[in-house]
Amino acid sequence: MVEEQPKGDPVVIKKYANRRLYNTQTSSYVTLDHLCDMVKAGTEFEVRDARTGEEITRSVLTQIIFEEEAKGQSLLPIKFLRQLIRFYGDSLQGFVPGYLDMSMDSFTKNQEAMRNRIAEAFGGGSQVIETITRQNLAMFERAMQMFSPFAVKPARTEEEPKTNGTTPEPKAKPSEDISELKSEIEQMRKQLAELSQRK
Repeated sequence: MVEEQPKGDPVVIKKYANRRLYNTQTSSYVTLDHLCDMVKAGTEFEVRDARTGEEITRSVLTQIIFEEEAKGQSLLPIKFLRQLIRFYGDSLQGFVPGYLDMSMDSFTKNQEAMRNRIAEAFGGGSQVIETITRQNLAMFERAMQMFSPFAVKPARTEEEPKTNGTTPEPKAKPSEDISELKSEIEQMRKQLAELSQRK
C-alpha cells in the first residue's frame, strides 16, 4: 500500500503517447494499479498529457474503475450505470456531478462508524452490511429516477405481472414517490440507531 502523502500540491503524473504513466515526484514509471493504490491511500494527484499539458485525470480515473470492474470487483450495478448514461446530454446533466459528490461524501464520512457499530452488534455482521448496502443503493437509484422525471422507464421483467392491454397501469405521482423515499430513509435511520445501541 502506498503511504499517504502530506497535504500540498498534488503529485503530477505524465501520460505519454505510448500510454506509459510517469510519476514526476518519484521519477519512475507507474501503472494504473499504482494509481489505484494512491487513490486508496488518499494521495492527491493529477494526470497530464505529456505532450500538450492537458489535464486528463478524469479519463484516467475512469479507466481505473473500468480495470477494477473487469477484474470482477463489481461495484457499480448495471441499473445504476444505465441510469447514469441516460443523463448524458439531458437537461439535468449539470446537476448530477454535484449530487453524486454529496452522496458519496456523506457515505464516506459514515462508513467507518457503520462498520464499527455493525461489528459490535453482530460480531462481524458482513451479511447485515450487505443488506444495508443494498437498501442504500436501492434508495439511491430511486432518488436518481426522481431526479430525472423524464428518464426512460426500465423494460418490464418476466417476473412482473402483465396487464391485459386494456387498462394502462397507474403512474405514481412525484409527491408519492418522495414520501415513499422519505419513509425508506427514516426506516434505515432507525435500523442504524438500533444497531448503534446494541452491544
